Amino acid sequence: MYKRIRDLREDRDLTQTQLAKILGMSQTGYSKYETGENDIPTSILIKLSRFYNVSIDYILGESDSPKR
Repeated sequence: MYKRIRDLREDRDLTQTQLAKILGMSQTGYSKYETGENDIPTSILIKLSRFYNVSIDYILGESDSPKR
């Protein structure tokens, strides 16, 4: 899942700082999600799913189909 959220961010040419601002959090906090240091809370998963217009299953790696 961690590689997937990094890939989604990079595909949209966003920095961690830019995405963290969109999510209303610090860059350091977001970075810990991408590295796997911290688990991603449900509320952030929902925000990422809506922002990227992909399913939560896709973000979690449970599906290879990004469709919601």
